[in-house]
Amino acid sequence: MREEEKKPTSTIRRILKQRWALSAIYIASAAIILAAAFLLQNSFDDSAKDGKEESAETGKNYGEPSVEVNSNLETIKMPVADADKTVIKKQFYDVNADEKAQEEALVFYNNRYEQNKGIDIAMDDGKTFDVKASLSGNVTKVQDDALLGNLVEVEHEDGVVTRYQSVKDIKVAVGDKVKQGQAIATAGKSQINEEAGVHVHFEIRKDNIALNPLDFVDKQASAIQSATEAEGSELEDSANKEETPAVEGSEADKEETPAVEGSEADKEETPAVDETDESTDLESGTDEEGSVPGEDTTEDSDSLKDSLNQSN
Repeated sequence: MREEEKKPTSTIRRILKQRWALSAIYIASAAIILAAAFLLQNSFDDSAKDGKEESAETGKNYGEPSVEVNSNLETIKMPVADADKTVIKKQFYDVNADEKAQEEALVFYNNRYEQNKGIDIAMDDGKTFDVKASLSGNVTKVQDDALLGNLVEVEHEDGVVTRYQSVKDIKVAVGDKVKQGQAIATAGKSQINEEAGVHVHFEIRKDNIALNPLDFVDKQASAIQSATEAEGSELEDSANKEETPAVEGSEADKEETPAVEGSEADKEETPAVDETDESTDLESGTDEEGSVPGEDTTEDSDSLKDSLNQSN
């Protein structure tokens, strides 16, 4: 048994004692290292090629408008299921529209004309229909109103509110969260706009300012914020321009020196007062002087009489 165990070890020792053994071991080790390095380099090249191909595919769409894939912004929709079958009974009152359009956007009730703050939507056939939420949001007001035909108000982000009037069979309550396209009520009638028949009065408000809904339909809700910011900047610019005349007016006020000169002229009116005094003095003086000559004349007449008597 011991001789058999010693045979392998003795064989290895014999091989190692050979001159070429160490060289062979070094060469084999170097070959293994080179092979491993070659394999690793190939793997790195493959990964680099994949990255280049992906970047090339990505660069194909360069210059095209970007699309917000993960955006939560919704596109504003009409509050009906099928907008193609609807008609606008009353348009929004636009202060920048022509006179005829403004007249058509007025609501006449109780001998008074009111500006329409939204649009009145009805079906072609005049039948009732489900009123849908134009945007997702929270219901903040549900009000029974015979004049307006009941009211549902939904609040959204950035101070945007949608209002639905002239509705019945309301299906939501205050505090409910509604999704876009969800039925919230049924179209009905209102006393303030009986001519529209069965309809829904739809409004979009930003910070309680009524906007024309047709300007934002099929646009993202962010368009409302952009439009109001642009309008606000225009108002600021116009206000700044209007302030310039006020500054010029202040300079004009500064140039009101003639009014001050007028006061000096008033001061110069003193000679007129002096003339009056002088005139009074002169009058008094003439009286005194007049009285003196009168006295002298009397004395002269007496002396003449004496001289005549002596001569006689």
